[in-house]
Amino acid sequence: MSQMPPLPAPLVAPERRLVEFTFKAFVLGAVLSMLLAAANAYIGLLVGLTVSASIPAAAASMGVLRLFRRSTVLENNMVQTAASAGESLVAGIIFTIPALVMMNAWSGYEYGPMVAIAVLGGILGVAFTVPLRRALIVEARLKFPEGVATAEVLKTGGVETDRDHPEYRPDDSARRSFGLLLQAAGLGAVFKLLESGIGLLAGGVAATRAWLGGNYFFTGDVTLSPALAGVGYIVGLNIAVLVFLGGAIGTLIGVPLNWAFNSEAILAATGIDPATDWSTLSASQWGALAGQSWQDCRRIGVGAMMVGGVWSLISLLGPLVSGVKASLAAYRSAGAGGSGLLRTEYDTPINYVVLVALLAVLPLFGVFYFALGDYPDRVLIASVMTVLMLIFGFIFASVAGYMAGLVGSSNNPISGVTIATVIVSALLLLQLMGSDGVAATLGPIAVIYLAGLICSAASIAGDNMQDLKCGHILGATPWRQQVFQVVGVIAAAMVIPFVLGVLDQGYGIGRPSPINPDAQPLAAPQAGLMQALATGIFGGGIEWNFIFMGFGLAVVLIVLDKIQEKRGSSFRFPVLAVAVGVYLPLGLSVPILIGGLLAHRVAQKARHLPEEQRIAGQGKGLLIASGLITGEALMGVLVAIVAAFVMPLPLLNGFAFAGTLGSAAMVLLIVYQYRGSLIR
Repeated sequence: MSQMPPLPAPLVAPERRLVEFTFKAFVLGAVLSMLLAAANAYIGLLVGLTVSASIPAAAASMGVLRLFRRSTVLENNMVQTAASAGESLVAGIIFTIPALVMMNAWSGYEYGPMVAIAVLGGILGVAFTVPLRRALIVEARLKFPEGVATAEVLKTGGVETDRDHPEYRPDDSARRSFGLLLQAAGLGAVFKLLESGIGLLAGGVAATRAWLGGNYFFTGDVTLSPALAGVGYIVGLNIAVLVFLGGAIGTLIGVPLNWAFNSEAILAATGIDPATDWSTLSASQWGALAGQSWQDCRRIGVGAMMVGGVWSLISLLGPLVSGVKASLAAYRSAGAGGSGLLRTEYDTPINYVVLVALLAVLPLFGVFYFALGDYPDRVLIASVMTVLMLIFGFIFASVAGYMAGLVGSSNNPISGVTIATVIVSALLLLQLMGSDGVAATLGPIAVIYLAGLICSAASIAGDNMQDLKCGHILGATPWRQQVFQVVGVIAAAMVIPFVLGVLDQGYGIGRPSPINPDAQPLAAPQAGLMQALATGIFGGGIEWNFIFMGFGLAVVLIVLDKIQEKRGSSFRFPVLAVAVGVYLPLGLSVPILIGGLLAHRVAQKARHLPEEQRIAGQGKGLLIASGLITGEALMGVLVAIVAAFVMPLPLLNGFAFAGTLGSAAMVLLIVYQYRGSLIR
């Protein structure tokens, strides 16, 4: 059996020691982690998809650190390591914790429990992946696409900057990248301000039309959001098409079919007498009927997500076992080598990792003990939940780390393994607690706490492996990166409860805002599913007809995906992408599709260019997309603060030309994304 060729030498040789730990890197990494957590919270709750923040974090780091007299590429790498942790950690929280508010277990986003869940889950996610670094990056040599792309971005800033050196020559690469990021972020922020803050631009256009005497009606909408086009650009054409396909199944096909077969039930659910002559219904009533029909159909997405989550776990059992075995073998090999480890191979010592896991037992127990309230046997149940967290947490963190190497962080099926966690843990607790009395209420709450911890750990695990791959290419010291990952986790955890509280007050998360009921709520699709599963398994009731349709859709998609895999096709059919599209309003998937088409078109035009030019062009497109996302999302948080605590927004509610101006502005920003991404 032939041996694999040696890995390319890192940018900074192991024998060379550049500054990595600095106070300015610590502060900048923490601040960027908070900002990216806020931005990703908004986007993730809006559309149910999160994207890797490593590249914008790298560009922001280079842009700021170049202002200092001295900086190094490894220092920049530490900043992006901490910063990207904020984006990843918030994904784990927003996919799960809003379920507690939606099921009325919490009256709002409680600071103490949320910080505890985020910090414990995040730190354990880092600890669980320490043993996997060598196995997956050095031995298995997985792709880790975002890690490689981030390393290429950081290389453009040079290895070391010393303005006092007589031969110092300024390099404009970092300035240009940072400037492009700021420019795109500014445009995204202005669009959101004019839309949600002032009301000059519409946030979307929609129409419902009844034909054939009301026997068939069409409903559709388009969300006007440059950030969602940016999301589509980053996740690529395959995922963008599948999300749109899900939207089409749920809205363009499902809504009229549901009306055709269940018109009486839909009329009754909207408060309209089923005997009403359809020809007398007003446009607003048809809109309400379309909305109710869609609410039924979105449960197809819930069923598909359930099967998709379980299938993700089944599919990853083989790779998981192989990855853990390789990791243990690598550690035994490293241990046999004694103290001769190179600087670039020096992870956090394994005894420290074990100590972190042991120290986490008591606070984990405390979190579950608190969640179980006045349940009589809460000591026993909290102990069982603590053990489940440590076992499931390690398994799913390993899954996330492995999948990040295969498909990247943005396409990592974190929500899938979390769905599997909810189902398994809910069924187990149902056997231990039963569903009578207080158990029917406290059981689902404990399940969501466990899901929040595991989802946070898995999200950070995938991000940590991407960052370690970037560091491996650049020549960073792994244990230092692992420390900075923890810095990013703690910084983000401190602000996430505030951000979710503000978004819930300003827009509503998975429900109308308690103080701003006219605002369009953020969908929070995964959290809605977690709530439905946890409460349904404990006897809260699940409406199964549409769920079963989702099961069937998922089976069809799995078969199609296996066919494409056997053909060796790059276009696949991951169930969760379609399922999220079914669950979300169709309008959200339209700009995502446009962004995916733009990315495909840009890649096609660059396919004949040398690889170095293609990578440079890819970096430009990703920076613009990331800027549009970050700018619009952060402005969305600021608008929510004003709407919740200062005055009602938008100022020009009902402006007559908002739809026309919003559409025109959206077209201009799509052109800007396309032209700015082209390689010239």
